[in-house]
Amino acid sequence: MTKHDTLSYRDAGVDIDSGAALVERIKPFAKSTLRDGVVGGLGGFGGLFRLAKDKYEAPLLVSSTDGVGTKLKIAIDLDRHATIGIDLVAMCVNDVIVQGAEPLFFLDYFATGKLDVATAASVIEGIAEGCRQAGAALLGGETAEMPDMYAPGHYDLAGFTVGIVDAAKVIDGSRIAAGDVILGLDSSGVHSNGYSLVRRIVERSGADLASPLPGAADGRSLGDALLAPTRIYVRSLLAAIAAHDIRGLAHITGGGITDNLPRVLPAGVHAEIDLDSWQLPPVFAWLRANGPVADAEMLRTFNCGLGMLAVVPAAEADAVIATLGQHGETVRRVGVIRAGEGATPVQYTGTL
Repeated sequence: MTKHDTLSYRDAGVDIDSGAALVERIKPFAKSTLRDGVVGGLGGFGGLFRLAKDKYEAPLLVSSTDGVGTKLKIAIDLDRHATIGIDLVAMCVNDVIVQGAEPLFFLDYFATGKLDVATAASVIEGIAEGCRQAGAALLGGETAEMPDMYAPGHYDLAGFTVGIVDAAKVIDGSRIAAGDVILGLDSSGVHSNGYSLVRRIVERSGADLASPLPGAADGRSLGDALLAPTRIYVRSLLAAIAAHDIRGLAHITGGGITDNLPRVLPAGVHAEIDLDSWQLPPVFAWLRANGPVADAEMLRTFNCGLGMLAVVPAAEADAVIATLGQHGETVRRVGVIRAGEGATPVQYTGTL
């Protein structure tokens, strides 16, 4: 074999220098998420985190992993990558907070066919922003460059978080009882579920993502509305959990209210949701009209404007609403827990 016959990793489509450049570029992002417990920084083979065991009588670690689905396709098509990382963090940390766990740290996985440092850095900067919102440290991650696995310009994301909660303070819905009130916390939009249907509706309608979204008070475009980052409820819910009796929390993701609220309901009760208690936000009204999508399908696919549900004793409902409001949430009473399992775990009244 002559010198001219030799091959390098770059010849095969993987640029190690680009990967190293990305690591250097994202180090400040990770540093901005530092919190108590982090040991060292980026660059090691594994991230180190020290548990403050003196703060917990019987600490439990709670973990979650997720992605952002085909919302990525919209970000890629519009070449807008700055907030998709917030979505990634939100999907994980919102899942651990519903069990009462405070997120401690986050790891990300970014995979692409050919690494574009600017795009990857924009995505990871968004991940760091999501971590700051959640109070979690960006402890590490992996960037995988895999030629021929992805279309040009495409990438995929996955995330992983670990949180902590005292065993005696785990929120599992077991104390939910008839008469409890269901509170709905407003979402910031479609969040990160149902985008295969969203994209089919956009394609079928022939809509221009740059066109104004009908009914949007701020004049935002349809693309803006569909890329709005998932709301992170961690800090507000931690405050509410510390001050009040929160008996159940449901993160409204794929499956909507219909499938997610029953996950926290104990035997012997069912939920009654009043659809007249909130107004369907413009982006969901557009999706419903342009599908068209039946109301039952809307409620089982999308959050329809409520990204988180909290079940609390009726006597504490006003106080919980006030605490969450002080931490930036828009909250409304949307239902009640009734005795008896009923024909279905979630029963709806009113009109969506």
